[in-house]
Amino acid sequence: QVQLVESGGGLVQPGGSLRLSCAASGSIFSINAMGWFRRAPGKQRELVALISSGGTTNYADSVKGRFTISRDNAKNTVYLHMNSLKAEATAVYYCSAAEFNERAGENEYVYWGQGTQVTVSS
Repeated sequence: QVQLVESGGGLVQPGGSLRLSCAASGSIFSINAMGWFRRAPGKQRELVALISSGGTTNYADSVKGRFTISRDNAKNTVYLHMNSLKAEATAVYYCSAAEFNERAGENEYVYWGQGTQVTVSS
């Protein structure tokens, strides 16, 4: 089992910045990738950014150039640095950890944090 605890959410003005943190504990050796997802009011959950165990990153088109995902292996923590925030970034942000599903041949996001609210408003 892997436990994930997010922090760093809050209220920020449009154009501002925020950094989310996700601390992992437990059977972290099984983690093959980490990701940030978000669910805005009335919308489905969507991918924001991913980072593999090797450091490869992927971003949703809507956040490219403004958001950066990074990791500190010594602290077992993944970060999401969010710059130039827009109102449409308002959502609950979830950290997730993936294990490699050998049968499917791909990462499967099986562990989830409790979520942290990000509100972008003036």
